[in-house]
This record gives sequence, C-alpha cells and structure tokens, in this order.
Amino acid sequence: MKTKASAMVSFTLLAGLLAACSSNGTSSNLGVSEESPTTGNQVESAVNFTVPVLPDDEEAFKAAYESFSKEHPNIKVEFISFPANQYYEKLRIQLSAGVEYDLFGGVLDSMIDTGIIEPLDELIKQHGTDVSGFGEMYEGMKVNGQSYGLPYRKSNWMLYYNKDIFNQLNVPYPSEDLTWDEFRGLAKQVTSGSGENKIYGAYLQQWPQTWYMQGVQSGATIIDKDLEPFKQALQFRLDLESDGSVMKWSEQIATGAHYNAAFQKGNIAMNLIGDWHVAQLRKAEDEGKISFDWDVVPVPHPEGVESNTTLALPVSLMINKNSKHKEEAYTFIEYMTGPKGAQIFASRGYLTGFINEDVKTAYLGDGSRRPEHLSYFSETKEYPEYPMLPGVKNILVNNIFKQEGELAFIGEQTPEEAVQRIAERVEKEWASIYSEQFKVGQ
Repeated sequence: MKTKASAMVSFTLLAGLLAACSSNGTSSNLGVSEESPTTGNQVESAVNFTVPVLPDDEEAFKAAYESFSKEHPNIKVEFISFPANQYYEKLRIQLSAGVEYDLFGGVLDSMIDTGIIEPLDELIKQHGTDVSGFGEMYEGMKVNGQSYGLPYRKSNWMLYYNKDIFNQLNVPYPSEDLTWDEFRGLAKQVTSGSGENKIYGAYLQQWPQTWYMQGVQSGATIIDKDLEPFKQALQFRLDLESDGSVMKWSEQIATGAHYNAAFQKGNIAMNLIGDWHVAQLRKAEDEGKISFDWDVVPVPHPEGVESNTTLALPVSLMINKNSKHKEEAYTFIEYMTGPKGAQIFASRGYLTGFINEDVKTAYLGDGSRRPEHLSYFSETKEYPEYPMLPGVKNILVNNIFKQEGELAFIGEQTPEEAVQRIAERVEKEWASIYSEQFKVGQ
C-alpha cells in the first residue's frame, strides 16, 4: 500500500506541475521559432524562451531583459519561478518529465548530476566571451575541466564590525589586511564584561563554513584527499572559545543564537558573515532598530595569503543540452552574465559574478548608505565555498563537516580526530559514489 500511495503522490505532483506549465502557456512556447514580420515582405526568425529563475532574482532579470531585447529583438523571453524552498525539486521534475526549458538559472551543484547541462566552453570560444571579469571564480566553477554555467550573481563573505565598540575602547578598527592570528588578538582586546553585559569580540555563526574557511582560503577544497589544512582551522574556532572572545558553540545552540540578531543587539564587535547582511542591517536602520555605526573590511586571511581572499557562492545560468537553440540561449547568457547585464543587476544591489569598473560604480550607488567601504565586496579574490559538484553541499557541508565539527566543539573528539573522521566519511559517503563521474579533490 505504501508503494502504491507513494507512486500516486509522485504521479499527482508530476501531473500538477505539467498541468500548471501547460495552463500558463509555458509548455507551448519553450524554445519555439516563429516568423516575425519586419518590413515589406521580409520575415525574421524569432525564438521564444521560457526561463526558470530563482524567485528573488525574477524582477532583476525582467529589468535586464528590457535592455537585452533592444539589442536582440528576435529573442523573446518569459521568466517563471517556483517557491524558493521547492525551486530545484520542481525544476528537476519538469526537466525529467520532458519539459524542454532551453536554459535556466540556479546553483550549479544542484543541477549538474542531471546530466542535462550543456558544456559552454565551445560557445565561449566561438563568441570570444570575455571571462576575465569573473576572476578566479571562472576556473573554480569548472567541473571536470569544463564550464557548465556562467554566474550572474554571487554571495561572498566579509568582516562586519561595530565602530562604536572600537571607539569606546579607543581601539583601532580592524585592518583591511588582517591575518587570522591578528584577528584573534583583536577579538580578545575588545572582549569585556560578563553575563548580560558581556561584549564579545566576534561572532561566528554555527555553520561549518565559518571554521573551514581558512583551509579554502589557502587553496584547499573540502573534497581533497589531504584535509590537513582543516585541522588548524577547526582548532582556531576552539581557541577563540577558550579566549572567551566568541560565544561557545554549545551556548549558541542552547540559546538559538543567530548572527543577525546578535550583531544588531550591539554587543558583538566583529561579525563574520556574507554580503546579504548589508541588506539586513540597512533594513534594521530604516526601521529604527539599530543606531550604532558599522562598516566592513575583508575577512581575515592565513599568513602568506593575499588580503581580501574570501569564499563565494555563485548562482549561474545554464543551457539544456537538448536545446535546439543553443546559440540564441548562449547569446542571452552572455548578455545577462557579462558587463551589460551585470551593470543592471549591480544597480539593483546584486553582487554580480562579472566585475569591472562600470559594474563597481553601479554597485556602489551614490554612497549615501552604510557601509562606507562597500567597495571591498567587489574587489575580492574568491574561492567557491565548496566544489560545484552533486552531493557536496548536502553530504559534506550540511552533514559530515557539520557533524564532526560539532563533536569537536563539545569535546567528544580532538580536531585531529575530527578531520580524520571527516576524511574517512568523505571517501565512504561521497567519493565512493561520485569519484568515477567527477574529478575528486587533490
């Protein structure tokens, strides 16, 4: 009975998705060529695309398309989306059911295992696409040496700090070229008080990225066979806890602490978190919830690593390998992810995958809002938070690194034991499944 019920639920969900697709007209014009009347007796071939994009990005895509359509009037695009927490599930279901989206947006590692994504290398070469604006991210996103998507936006990490706390203690603000050891010393220096009146030198959210960041900054990845760089990174978090300059992991869990509320409370000197926190703090200012002065500097870096080397998570546009209009699909991708599209996205507050001086200017706006040094976000050297391969986010980040790190934080194993366990589990739970299909680590 359970099998029959499960099958019926799956069939109902699939039928509902396909019916919805048909009812809003998207299935009838996916990648369809039409004859568009021009002048006299001439006709010009038009291509119609229906493009799924993440819901938070849909309005920005529509704005960029207004500009794109003036240069490419015969490429017609309609954007659709699904609820954020169901986006990839619904997109994958529709693609597997034969809905022929020619291109779509999303995080590469959530789609690469479908086998439906077209490598872009030949199209990039044919078009002479300038990929220099993507920086290190362009190479970092490659899967088995090939590019399967180009990023139209990204998220990266920065160090936020409460200027009022530093001013009150007469301590210089964090430097833009701060090593992790210097960060530790500074966090101890600005930690004071106890109980409800305690000022913490820093806040590290309970995500594994906040501790394994140091290893990635050094050029390692979390799927490498040699995970030695992550021992020191894990020990560093424990050292900060021993100093009393960050809230213990166990206390964070027990109290339900969260980086946004913690920093807005005004008793956190430095907060290590991503670019999206800018919008959260600006909203709090608009609502009168915070009044302290704040700014950003690049995240701390290991000794010998370039300043403003950070982690980033790219969000890309990809082409369906079954598309009959790959040339037109790539023309759209090249525009949206390149300098013209990036300027439009940047002007709407997006941190774009492609960066040049014009894009920086659009991103910075008129400079009337905090942070004063917003420009640091667009001047980073970046490594992906994790390799853009299937299962890495869910199996490694959300489970293996999270679980073994937590056991170290509560004293049930040493950092050395934790990293050894991580290496064993990565091999067993991830590499044994994907190593034949994808190039696995160093």
